[in-house]
Amino acid sequence: MAELATRTLPLAGLHGGSSVASLTPAEPAERVSLRARPEDVEALSNVLGLQLPMAAKTSASAGARHALWLGPDEWLLIDEGEGGMMAALSACTALHSATDISHRNTAILVAGSGAAKTLNGGCPLDLSLKAFPVGACARTLFGKIEVVVFRTAGNAFRLEFWRSFSDYAFGLLHEAAEDAAI
Repeated sequence: MAELATRTLPLAGLHGGSSVASLTPAEPAERVSLRARPEDVEALSNVLGLQLPMAAKTSASAGARHALWLGPDEWLLIDEGEGGMMAALSACTALHSATDISHRNTAILVAGSGAAKTLNGGCPLDLSLKAFPVGACARTLFGKIEVVVFRTAGNAFRLEFWRSFSDYAFGLLHEAAEDAAI
């Protein structure tokens, strides 16, 4: 895993939101972009310690490790704990492509009764619990940036995006959180 503990985080020290939605920069995490054929999913799941999801809008979690389905052969892997995913994947003989994107991405945690409304300030998805239940994830747009939205609890989301967009994403989320409180 990249040396995240010594790297300056793009949103370090920022907190925001409103009375209905808090915004918190996520802690450093190991992130891997994984591509693989369906016949190699089982072997990869075994080395990762969780079953890679195979259906749209689904995720799988085991402790602090998450696998988010992004396409028929693509996953975003996030490990908020010990890491080690790249080492595990490099030992796997199944055909796959794994790229460490820990330094490229960052995330903002959005939580509170107005979390979905805050995200809808820049995201066109239906984020109601019925349409987007806990564990659902999707690659979409937030404002003008590509993001991955991951619902971690009834009123909580993780918004993953490229770190170069962090100021824009945080500013838009802050404004949307204020609007959600009205």
